[in-house]
Amino acid sequence: MNAPLLVTGGTGTIGSHVVPKLRQAGREVRILSRHPRASEPGIQHVEGDVVAGSGLAEALDGVDVVLHLAGGAKGDDVAAGNLARAAKSAGVRHLILISVIGADRMPIGYFRAKALAEKAIAESGVPWTVLRAAQLHEFVLPVVRGMAKLPLLPVPGGLRFEPVHVDEVADRLTEIAFDAPAGRVADIAGPEVLDIRQLTDAYVQTTGGRRRPSLPIRLPGGIGRAYRSGENLASGGAQRGERTWREFVGELMAAAHDESPSSLI
Repeated sequence: MNAPLLVTGGTGTIGSHVVPKLRQAGREVRILSRHPRASEPGIQHVEGDVVAGSGLAEALDGVDVVLHLAGGAKGDDVAAGNLARAAKSAGVRHLILISVIGADRMPIGYFRAKALAEKAIAESGVPWTVLRAAQLHEFVLPVVRGMAKLPLLPVPGGLRFEPVHVDEVADRLTEIAFDAPAGRVADIAGPEVLDIRQLTDAYVQTTGGRRRPSLPIRLPGGIGRAYRSGENLASGGAQRGERTWREFVGELMAAAHDESPSSLI
């Protein structure tokens, strides 16, 4: 099989980990982005915009497998719909989407857009796979880092996360790219379910920061009820990663130590 794999969001947080793994497996990769970089051996960068629907036919030419990893604060449903229609026209054989755990349960616009993106992929007429992932460590980090600097730590009751390491998500996506289409596969989440107090304590202990006293708060309305009910958390059948939040922060500290030991604090 010599056809290139198309990756949207190939230079993003997840995509930048998936692309090297695809290359290590010996596959040619085509990356679609609005601002393409210079191509390199085995990796072709092409210009296109999944939200605007531009450049998709050209990017999909000769492609059998698509990993749709691009995402943003808005427009994920529109992007998935545009890509799904273009993939159908191009005769793609496997369309893969990264989504978020709780997409069909959380009453938040971001989650709703992800649910609609899943629907567009599932109804595309192209064989498909959807992998729902928990929040990446990288996405939890700025929230925790900001809270750790406050005089009092706001602790919303029932707000919990199960952050997962990006390498473990990338490994799973790479497996899926080489497997047959499988529809909704098991969710992937981190090894721990942690609340804000636990996340922040692990962060400050690892970075050498100062522990702040807690300020209990209650998230109002339907969003608060959903978080307290754990609607954003994985089910019992989820695949669990092994690399913990504390290990992730430690890795960042070790990587930053030579340049600026206090860069995370």
